[in-house]
Amino acid sequence: MAADVAAALFDVDGTLVDTVYLHTLAWWQALAQYGHEVDAARIHRAIGMGSDQLLDHLLGDDRDRSEDDAVDAAHLALYAQHWPGLRAFPGAGDLLRECAGRGWRVVLSTSASGRELDVLRRVLDADDALYAVTDADGVEAAKPAPDLVRKALEQASAPAERSVFVGDSVWDVQASGRAGTPCVGVETGGFAAAELRGTGAVEVHPSVGALLDGLDRSVLAHPGAGER
Repeated sequence: MAADVAAALFDVDGTLVDTVYLHTLAWWQALAQYGHEVDAARIHRAIGMGSDQLLDHLLGDDRDRSEDDAVDAAHLALYAQHWPGLRAFPGAGDLLRECAGRGWRVVLSTSASGRELDVLRRVLDADDALYAVTDADGVEAAKPAPDLVRKALEQASAPAERSVFVGDSVWDVQASGRAGTPCVGVETGGFAAAELRGTGAVEVHPSVGALLDGLDRSVLAHPGAGER
């Protein structure tokens, strides 16, 4: 990896696109279809994990896993009903372009894949700013494991310590921390600033729009700004 290269890695769901509560509802409905009554608040707190980790977290890792694929498929089908109305957070595409313009290699690092990822990219409408995209199909374990972050760094040929991950959940902060990359948090996924900082986020903003407005004061001001 080149020592002078730096990557700005971005989670998508809840960070760039307003989907967290739609995922919560879809998981709640899918779990109920298979006889699992799980409080929506618990589901919300698990959004940001990969589906396997989410089901372990909600149902226990000693459960009968024979229905996992069916529950996951039901979640995706229910969530897909909302795709026509998805929206990017204000400033999301502009932030990606601004980071690219300042010399960052911008990489999307998301647990989404396939058609879902295609939809999210269309909603963002910022492919011109992207250096690479890492999705769930390219790694063994999704967040909070560090695999997605490490894969994104590998695709950008960027060292972890010179790069920055932007995410909305404590699972994002944990994943980036395990990969050795500082995390900037945003509150649009429903996690409070204190929770994100308490998990290790180096800074927290109300939204990516607010991060864009304060970019000159952020570790994302320019590549190397957050190095110590």
